Amino acid sequence: MLLPEEIRANLTAVQRRIVAACDGCDRRPEAITLVAVTKTFPAEAVAAAIAAGATDVGENRVQEARHKKPLVAAPARWHLIGHLQSNKAKDAARLFDLIHTIDSAELADKVGKAAAAAGRRLEVLIEVNIGREPQKAGTDPADVSKLADVIRNIGSLSLEGLMTIPPHGEAEAMRPYFRELRKMKEDLGLRHLSMGMTDDFEVAIEEGATIIRVGRAIFGSRG
Repeated sequence: MLLPEEIRANLTAVQRRIVAACDGCDRRPEAITLVAVTKTFPAEAVAAAIAAGATDVGENRVQEARHKKPLVAAPARWHLIGHLQSNKAKDAARLFDLIHTIDSAELADKVGKAAAAAGRRLEVLIEVNIGREPQKAGTDPADVSKLADVIRNIGSLSLEGLMTIPPHGEAEAMRPYFRELRKMKEDLGLRHLSMGMTDDFEVAIEEGATIIRVGRAIFGSRG
């Protein structure tokens, strides 16, 4: 784990990159939510990031958040950014403020019932398999509108936007995928686009991202 002062310096550097990217495309930095991705890093790293100014924390696994979140005293918004198994829906609805990875009607139904049981109206995003890769999670782009209709009819869920992890490649090669997702978001009248990570978030911001998910640039490489 990096020292707290290293995490602070890295977070500041990422925030400067966000400002520069926004300056280049006439957007406001305040319109971008930076999610500090803390998967595999200890609670101490999460606390250090929050102390340095991070307001949003991203975890990939429900079980990791279940153990880690009680150890972090400082307030933050917790995002589930990894694949959600339906048998973890109850815990996910209790632990997270925003779930990025709803990719089927069945999962939406499970999460909706869990949120209702917890007395919550939970914000969610649809994960879109924008590269149409058979090995990846996410709904097919052709099915996004139908899934959006399903979620909008679940009273305990609030559909906020779309999320994607495009095929691996150079940052500039991500642009067509990000652009396609933005068009889907606009067609559906949604607020948020969760796209862009350490190596490509500037391009994502240029193409309309409102949420970026950054881990390595803040916390260093995972062991």
